[in-house]
Amino acid sequence: MSEVTIYAMPSSGNTYKVRLLLAHLGRDVRVVKAEAGTPEVAALRDAGKLPLGSLPVLELPDGTLIPESNAILCYLADGTPWLPTDPVTRAHVLGWMFWEQNAHEGCIAVRGALRTYPHRQAEATPDRMAQLLDAGHRALARMEGHLTLADWLAGAQPTIADLCLFAYTHRAAHPGGFDMARFPAVTAWLARTAALPGHQQMDT
Repeated sequence: MSEVTIYAMPSSGNTYKVRLLLAHLGRDVRVVKAEAGTPEVAALRDAGKLPLGSLPVLELPDGTLIPESNAILCYLADGTPWLPTDPVTRAHVLGWMFWEQNAHEGCIAVRGALRTYPHRQAEATPDRMAQLLDAGHRALARMEGHLTLADWLAGAQPTIADLCLFAYTHRAAHPGGFDMARFPAVTAWLARTAALPGHQQMDT
């Protein structure tokens, strides 16, 4: 297949999930790195490479741009085992991916970001951090309940739902500060996902 370009924020789980799928698919990819608030991001915005204003963005060989990490996952996985063709299983995959953006990222990822990025320290008030901790533990408990009964999030084999949720969940303990000892099934799932052939570590 022709090479695609990913405009990537290396420290972002949203970028990581896309690069992880590309690694599993063995796709040739050109990576253009840009961290938030840097001149590189401004240059991408000025060049019209960020249609929805954020990273990551996938650029196809013909110049077509696909923004939003989960939309990129769906595009890349289409026609592969990572996105099942069975309508019910596919709906379950999408359901976990929608939930990740709605109920998971906003606490797991945000708490980690507030503990990591100096320019966001003013947001890390004790009340906010406590609220994020409670919300994150509830999200992890939701995953725990499912993964106690199943090896994977949707269906009998790994899908993009697993890669999507792995990206931020594997950093929940650090830098997020979540107590992963409370979630043994999630911890076992993280290990299974990391053991898949072609797995790639997060590029930070």
